[in-house]
Amino acid sequence: MAVAVAVIGKENSPLYVRTVNPSSELKFMYTIHASLDVVEEKVIVGKKSSGELRELYLGLLYPTEDYKVYGYVTNTRIKFIIIVESSYTTLRDNDIRQMFRKLHNAYSDVVCNPFYVPGDTICSKQFESSVKGILIQE
Repeated sequence: MAVAVAVIGKENSPLYVRTVNPSSELKFMYTIHASLDVVEEKVIVGKKSSGELRELYLGLLYPTEDYKVYGYVTNTRIKFIIIVESSYTTLRDNDIRQMFRKLHNAYSDVVCNPFYVPGDTICSKQFESSVKGILIQE
């Protein structure tokens, strides 16, 4: 299903990036970096229109010929990006939301670890296995 998952920090620095194929990681890094502009745009528009309460799930950021890029922003301004192949036409919005819920829960578990320093890259085996589940869709 998903071909790449990224966790981006407050200052747009990558905290975690995982792809299905490690040889195509640079291509996906470019896509992730380009999607951050769209994320910032949607967050600013969301602040103006809804006041205090805002939706964490940003939805489809933009489609390309081969992939669809989805975004999610936490209340602490941590950004999650999931890239999915466009060929999956059976994939619904609820499926993407479920992926982001799993990713957010796994990230919360990492942050709750007293040995994790916020803003550092994520090096957790538990988080890694959660991301693998999203990429493989167990």
